[in-house]
Amino acid sequence: MNNLHLGLRILIVLAQSIGVAVAQDGQKEKNIEIHGFLMGNLSGRTSGQGPGGKEGGGLILGEERLRLDIYTWSESIEASARAKGDLLHDAVAEEFDVDLREAYLDYTTGDFDFRLGRQIATWGVGDLIFINDVFPKDWVSFFSGRPLEYLKLGVDGLRTRYSSTPVNVELLLMPSFEPDNIPTSERFFLFDPFSDVPSRDQEEPESTFSNTELAFRLYRRIGGFDVSAYAYRGFWRTPSMRPNDFAAPTRVTAFYPDLSVYGASAQGSALSGILSFETGYYHSREDEAGADPTIPNSQMRFLVAYQRQLWADFTLGVQYYTEVMEGYSAYKSSLAPGFSTDREYRDTVTLRFDQLLNHQTLRLSLFTFYSPANDDYLIQPQVSYKLSDNLSASLGANIFGGEKRTTFLGQLGKNDNIYLSVRFDF
Repeated sequence: MNNLHLGLRILIVLAQSIGVAVAQDGQKEKNIEIHGFLMGNLSGRTSGQGPGGKEGGGLILGEERLRLDIYTWSESIEASARAKGDLLHDAVAEEFDVDLREAYLDYTTGDFDFRLGRQIATWGVGDLIFINDVFPKDWVSFFSGRPLEYLKLGVDGLRTRYSSTPVNVELLLMPSFEPDNIPTSERFFLFDPFSDVPSRDQEEPESTFSNTELAFRLYRRIGGFDVSAYAYRGFWRTPSMRPNDFAAPTRVTAFYPDLSVYGASAQGSALSGILSFETGYYHSREDEAGADPTIPNSQMRFLVAYQRQLWADFTLGVQYYTEVMEGYSAYKSSLAPGFSTDREYRDTVTLRFDQLLNHQTLRLSLFTFYSPANDDYLIQPQVSYKLSDNLSASLGANIFGGEKRTTFLGQLGKNDNIYLSVRFDF
């Protein structure tokens, strides 16, 4: 409800500002643009089963959204502002809310530009594989069929960018921590080793100076490739679970351990297509020895990807991703009896097929994840059609599976769903 009140106040202030501008000239000010859309999202289970919570019925997703996107800029200085948010009704949770996607001010002076406020940041070269993109994700949206833009969550902070011929620099400071939005047992079937523990706590990093997250990027073009180097100091965005007693737990606390990430990427034209590389070292600062089973061990992550247009309006993309856990022996010896064991090496192969038809108004797509190490998968087919300049619709599915219910995708095996999204832009 606090988000609803905050969002409504922002929209009211923006509406009042627009009203003043209109009153001045008797028409809409030229340096203000207003866009938006109406959208309905519906996602239904194909198994006929629900997890049993109050939101565990036949629908995973049932919502209507009104988007308002207001953009304004200055004629006298290089400054602009944008506010983008959704007023939504969630039929599954039976509540109204405001999703403030972005709200920021931009200012440019010389070779520097600044952005202050809520913003969505995207780094790295992976296609739905994230190594140096350390910013928060909404996995509930991704697994339930919302449009792809809702996978990314905004962060509140200050971004500074310096542009020059030798090198470009980007620095993002985030004083308030934003975790990933992960599925819960209210709407999803999930593996939970502490399912019988009723008492749950959550501890998020406080908004203090010492907890300010820092993300740094250097980038430039070298030999036909866009090359970047990255550094991040903050926290794991997916929570770890710590019981008060492994043998007979009565309380479990979700927390977000300290994390640093150092990485690099390169992307450019090669082999008649686009070739991409990315790597990152995840330094788990709270458990460098790997002896605490409740904290993820440090990891090395690697990605190689290739994309090519095989014929008119048909694109093929393939990726191979792997991560290697450090301190694996210490990790195994620290596990309590009866707990599942993660693999030292975990890899994933993805395939993407995209075909545009009927003057690019019809799109047929297929995206698949498969992990040879975990033997689990996710298949995402989708058909999108643009009925007019303003009206479009998408029909798709999320199909999960795996050999074990303890793996990342295998645990979602009972959550197969078919979704429909209809959108009207104005």
